Amino acid sequence: MDSLTPEQRRHCMSAVHGRDTQPELMVRRYLFAQGFRYRLNCSQLPGRPDIVLRKYHTVIFVNGCFWHGHNDCRKAALPKTNAEFWREKIRLNKERDFRNMDELKRMGWNCLVAWQCELEPTKREDTLSSLVYALRRIKQ
Repeated sequence: MDSLTPEQRRHCMSAVHGRDTQPELMVRRYLFAQGFRYRLNCSQLPGRPDIVLRKYHTVIFVNGCFWHGHNDCRKAALPKTNAEFWREKIRLNKERDFRNMDELKRMGWNCLVAWQCELEPTKREDTLSSLVYALRRIKQ
């Protein structure tokens, strides 16, 4: 049973945004501070990647654990109400993510993923420095 009324649930869900999320802003600020320049949400590429670094021929997806079904993550727990709907929605999101990344790789793009849970304060520095390390290795 949902603890919120349908109107309250609708209001909560309408506050969820697909771009300029806190994790995405965190990654963008860090990359910019490290000297990387990028484009945002490039509609010409499959999946409209969150961050596109043309110079490195690399895209970065900043995924929310719930919406993209991060495996073995506490933030990806399905709601108890309407569970079948959410299970199917997350499954379709994961399939779409896989298709988009596969197509990008066939086009010659490198794909990196930063997960929401990996950007929590205890893991943030390691995750962000790993992204920068990967980008510098790609450039060589």
